[in-house]
Amino acid sequence: MEHQQTHPTASKPVLRTMLMVVLWPAFLMACVATGLFFSLVDPMELIVLDQRVQVNILGAYTIGFFVFWILGILSSGLTALLVQKIR
Repeated sequence: MEHQQTHPTASKPVLRTMLMVVLWPAFLMACVATGLFFSLVDPMELIVLDQRVQVNILGAYTIGFFVFWILGILSSGLTALLVQKIR
């Protein structure tokens, strides 16, 4: 019976590939979602919990982008996880 050794460096390319499979589509969708959302909504008119958002316009765009990117990461990560479980 042969014992297969797994090298820690062997998992790095797989991890790097999985990160790119998850992060890159999420980034692209965050760009699209940010553009669509802020073309319809003025960031200075945002109201959260009955309080007007007191943030610079560029800060509002940045926060919105990162929120959309996190949502995309969650979506892509769940998809990648489910695809791996099928294999």
